[in-house]
Amino acid sequence: MNAKDFLSQAWILDEQVQSKLMQVEALKSMACRVMTVYGAEPVAHTRNASGMEDVILRITEAEEELQRKIDELVSAKPRIGLVISRVEDPSIQLILEKRYLEFQPLSKIGVKMKFTYRWTRELHHRGLEAVQQILDEEDNTSA
Repeated sequence: MNAKDFLSQAWILDEQVQSKLMQVEALKSMACRVMTVYGAEPVAHTRNASGMEDVILRITEAEEELQRKIDELVSAKPRIGLVISRVEDPSIQLILEKRYLEFQPLSKIGVKMKFTYRWTRELHHRGLEAVQQILDEEDNTSA
């Protein structure tokens, strides 16, 4: 795995968590509307119960998938942080932490660190190279 893919895992998982959260909320909203409609008009109990069971089952499945993604995110961030902590230059470490653990854009990171955007990009690039070396070393020792 290359450095950028490794470091981007947390952002991808965070986006998936946000998407799953929205899906769960949409299903819960739908369930509320379904209960309101079913409550307003008498409908045969078998259809009513079956429809609600389907909605509840979908909500449960979506919540379980959400929890799996949260668990993946919670375990990915420390792994990424550990690799970043092995980078020697503290400025590069900070850029990588803010970029890949806090999901901040490089332009914002540069402003906070009082670096030009160009210098921030250069340090970021150096950080990716350093992380790639660390990942390659880990691959060589585990092989």
